[in-house]
Amino acid sequence: MFTGFGVKYPQYEVITPQTHLSFSLRSLNVQEEEKMKGSLMTPTRITDHLNKCLYDSIESKPDSIKDYDSFLRNITLKDRDALLYGLYHITYDEIRNYNVTCGNCRKEYPVTIKASSTFSFIPYPQKDILSKRIKVDLEITKGVSATIKQPTLFDESFSMKELSSRPGSNFDIIIETLIIDNFTQVSEGSTEPIKYSDKSDIIDAYLTLPARDKRIIHDSYLENFGKYGIELKMKTFCKYCSNEEIVNIDLVESFFRAIYSTWGGDWKV
Repeated sequence: MFTGFGVKYPQYEVITPQTHLSFSLRSLNVQEEEKMKGSLMTPTRITDHLNKCLYDSIESKPDSIKDYDSFLRNITLKDRDALLYGLYHITYDEIRNYNVTCGNCRKEYPVTIKASSTFSFIPYPQKDILSKRIKVDLEITKGVSATIKQPTLFDESFSMKELSSRPGSNFDIIIETLIIDNFTQVSEGSTEPIKYSDKSDIIDAYLTLPARDKRIIHDSYLENFGKYGIELKMKTFCKYCSNEEIVNIDLVESFFRAIYSTWGGDWKV
């Protein structure tokens, strides 16, 4: 009877860029790859399985992360990018057959590169990102402000489960509005502001915004929260026209593609 090989899996330490927490992750095994392959059905299932995969791969973690729920509540979406990079790096090392569309001739070509050569890290300069809130006054929609935040894995999971079947909302809108904590409206002649913090109300309000106000919200998010995290960029040369360009790597796509390529298959987004 097989009793195990006693394998000591490779590990990799990750410091999360926004919450400054230290994790040690081990590489995936074949059984875990199989489990991840079964998650490719809906965006909700993909993110849920990805979060659980990351949590199950943790070998050591901060004392503040006591269970899966506390993991979801204390890790931001940008932190997850860093954890996913660590898991990818220690499991696969190379990003293989990543398809790039040339910006010059528009032809597609595959590239392979070491994951570590694409990595850069921009940490959040403070330690209170989970409680940080920024008020953004809208330009076109007078008397209305949006309060923005950095969403956590819990925010994402809760919103996708609660709102994915709601009329008028889709995956993109749910993700876009995760950064909004509330809208506040001050009507002319009124001294009491109206606050909209229910997730459904936030989506309804967001869908009515002029495009410029939407851009103001997301520009403010990028400046205050979104620019802090990891970046995966690589320099490529088109094999058809020799055009040189810098490409941003979609790590989630690369991760699932790596899982499928292990089995001789392919994964399409």
